[in-house]
Amino acid sequence: MKWEIIHRTQYNYASPVRDSFNEARLQPFSDAWQTVDYFLLKILPAARLRHHHDFHSNVVHHFEITEPHSSLLVESHLRVTTRPPPVLADAATPWPLARIGEAAQEARIFEFLQESRFVDLSPETWRLALDATAGVTDTWQAARTIMGLIHGQFQYVPNATGVHTHMRDVLREKRGVCQDFAHVMLGLCRVLKIPALYVSGYLATETASATHAWVEVLIPGVGWRGLDPTHNRPTDETYVKIAVGRDYADVPPMTGNYKGTTDRQMQVQVNIQALG
Repeated sequence: MKWEIIHRTQYNYASPVRDSFNEARLQPFSDAWQTVDYFLLKILPAARLRHHHDFHSNVVHHFEITEPHSSLLVESHLRVTTRPPPVLADAATPWPLARIGEAAQEARIFEFLQESRFVDLSPETWRLALDATAGVTDTWQAARTIMGLIHGQFQYVPNATGVHTHMRDVLREKRGVCQDFAHVMLGLCRVLKIPALYVSGYLATETASATHAWVEVLIPGVGWRGLDPTHNRPTDETYVKIAVGRDYADVPPMTGNYKGTTDRQMQVQVNIQALG
């Protein structure tokens, strides 16, 4: 499928600010399941854009605005073609859970088995994961079971949490948003030694929030496969991947700092249109 996505972030400051230094992770990368056909990033006030690839191969644009300004607009315009990954049947059992430790031998897997800024591998997390997957003998089925547990027992409540909410708080309150559910799933998978990474992107059937979040798990012999605990389903061609990392801390769409007032307003608008 082909999608056109416009993502607009507007900051308005109560008084002029200056020396604004920012990073944007808004440009998806092309891979086996998606091709970026067009990308343009616009900044107002106008600023020189530079970019690099971070440790996880995400595209990171950075810019600075030293002169005083009362507003900042960051707008990305994207056209992307997505393809559905090969379907793993609901009853598929491609890799025994008892052998999942062998996945750690693959390159660059270690970090996706560890605790991270928002992901906890405490004994309580291990106990919950073990109880949830009791009797499950396959890695793919274990990951799907964890996804179903989160979808069934956690309530989606907009604005119930913030971007710095830890999965411990989500486990306690049993509510949150897509970012929180992804963090919980990461923790439950990782304590079982299932490599799991955080994905930031767009769900092309949604326009209510700036981005969506889900999880990819590594199934040996199959590869990385996406699972969305918010909607309790594997990912397909309606998902557009922007960036990946250990958790949200690695992939925020916008980060930065400036000198001046802390009294500001931020508005985010996303428009997604199917092109065919």
